[in-house]
Amino acid sequence: MAYARLRKSRDVGLNMKKFFFLSVALIAGCNNGPSSENESENRLATSQATFQWKLITTWPKNFPALGTAPEKLAELVDEMSAGRLRIRVYGGGELVPELEVFDAVSAGTAEMGHGAAYYWRGKVPIGQVFATVPFGMTAQEMNGWLHHGGGMALWRELYEPFGLIPLAAGNSGVQMAGWFNREIRSLDDIRGLKMRIPGLGGAVIQKAGGIAVAMPGSEMYTSMQTGVIDATEWVGPYNDLAFGLHEVGKYYYYPGWHEPGTTLEAIVNADAWHRLPKDLQAILEVATRAINQDVLDEFTARNNAALKVLVEQHGVELRRLPNDVIREFAKISQELIGETAGDDPLANRILESYREFADNVREYHAISEQAYINARDAD
Repeated sequence: MAYARLRKSRDVGLNMKKFFFLSVALIAGCNNGPSSENESENRLATSQATFQWKLITTWPKNFPALGTAPEKLAELVDEMSAGRLRIRVYGGGELVPELEVFDAVSAGTAEMGHGAAYYWRGKVPIGQVFATVPFGMTAQEMNGWLHHGGGMALWRELYEPFGLIPLAAGNSGVQMAGWFNREIRSLDDIRGLKMRIPGLGGAVIQKAGGIAVAMPGSEMYTSMQTGVIDATEWVGPYNDLAFGLHEVGKYYYYPGWHEPGTTLEAIVNADAWHRLPKDLQAILEVATRAINQDVLDEFTARNNAALKVLVEQHGVELRRLPNDVIREFAKISQELIGETAGDDPLANRILESYREFADNVREYHAISEQAYINARDAD
């Protein structure tokens, strides 16, 4: 009996030890990582999760091309994700002031924004290069640099300290030089000229003796009408007609030396981006690439018809800037671009990458696009 009790007690003790070690093993296994079953469940839960985002813009709500681009983006993402990522779009000034989109998305007020990098030049001076450079690359060339020339990686590195991830989301193509209430015959007519013009183009006007004024597009019409400014640029005939700028501007000048191919940007709050599963990140990237091309296609399709309306129906005086004015603007532009980088290593890497790609693509386009257009237009 005593032996039996002892044996039973020992067996119980051994069983308790086995239970203890088994429990430790199970706990350790749980701490080291989820079981394959839990992992599958987690992946399934993530894939079924839905996200509601706010997208703020610098453009008026549903304004042609610029304002409709984020709306189309939201619709495309909704459809591609089967409703798992839904984006509500706010027009310029609806949720935050137009020129505060960068800060608001950085702070997480909205998960996403749509605008252009030169609007944030006070915060990220070299960022203007990712929008446009006077006498710089065209839309086709900019897309090549961003997506196959290392530009996008540099852009993301530049925005990383602000907690933002940039994506190219539209391009205007070559713009018009703008609307003027005085005739431009020489550089003397630029001196003292008050012009709404952002980015490096504004810096050129300033250095040429004019006064560059920063303001959102929603304020242009009234400012021209009341004489607060003497000139303004916006985009091109399609958008300018929609804004009614022909009603407040007498002369319509070309070419758009200051914006030869302006990239619009979608900026995403980095924390919000990283909360998305990989497939939704991929959907957002593909959708913005589609919108990037769609905006350029829309401007290409609509600009000339709008220009004919402006000239033939509204009597707009279409003028070309004098060659000496263009040459001086080009000279000033080269000086200012170098100054923009300063001593900052990243800024200089960005500028070096931009210039190297621009030089290479210009060399080839001289015997391709440019040579073809010259041949096509020859008498």
